Amino acid sequence: MVDYPAFNLRIAEFAHVKGIKVYYYISPQIWAWKQSRVHKIKKTVDKMLVILPFEQDFYQRFNVAVDFVGHPLLDAIEQYKKTANFKDFRMEHHLSEKPIVALLPGSRKQEISRMLKIMLSVQDDFKKVQFVIAGAPSREAEFYKKLIQGKDVHIVYNKTYDLLMNSTAALVTSGTATLETALLEVPEVVCYKGSNFSYQIAKRLIKVKYISLVNLIMDKKIVSELIQHDLNHHQLKSELHQILYDAATIARMQSDYHQLKEKLGYQGASAKAARIIQQSLAARG
Repeated sequence: MVDYPAFNLRIAEFAHVKGIKVYYYISPQIWAWKQSRVHKIKKTVDKMLVILPFEQDFYQRFNVAVDFVGHPLLDAIEQYKKTANFKDFRMEHHLSEKPIVALLPGSRKQEISRMLKIMLSVQDDFKKVQFVIAGAPSREAEFYKKLIQGKDVHIVYNKTYDLLMNSTAALVTSGTATLETALLEVPEVVCYKGSNFSYQIAKRLIKVKYISLVNLIMDKKIVSELIQHDLNHHQLKSELHQILYDAATIARMQSDYHQLKEKLGYQGASAKAARIIQQSLAARG
């Protein structure tokens, strides 16, 4: 099984009843919400293979057989660095020599609309940098053009890693992108704002201290998280100024990023998961 609990836990239950050995690679985020699912996992899954270090601690609390194998993003980013040709990025996308602030506003239409409006509200406060949007592949150019009408903002598609590697700072909507940005060593501010109704529900259901994977993994605040009412022009301006111009803040964040990489373990997460499964099956005979 790989992630996606709604379908996979049903298949796990079916396989378990049939006497088929079940392995689960990449845990669903039950540590954040719907923790009751851990009991079904304990009953039907022979071994969890997790990619976040705190997930191992979570499953061990419930006496679930678990192994931490590292995060596959380490492999993806290392492979990117070996093959990337990002030096001509500015010329290719008609960008100036000004420092770049990458904007990663998510992928859903409503989310992008809401996040870009807030992110671009600080554009006039930072005349010495250029803002560049990482366009979601699933969204057409016209959608973005309507949102940025009248603003001097560039959009790049399918080049998020190239954009980040050329950026001085980034404003990132919560999700895997926050971890990718950290692993590429770009100072970031994590931004999230939903409808008030959705936020109030999530606030009651989600059982974690942070919304960014970066802070969750380190179990402390490494990057600032501006959530809901805290995500406003004044605070975003202040936080972006810090990661652009405050040398102490930038140095601390870079040091924390290195510790984050160490905590995520070595490369080869999927290969390690495969070896564990193979060894387990061999021992079973």
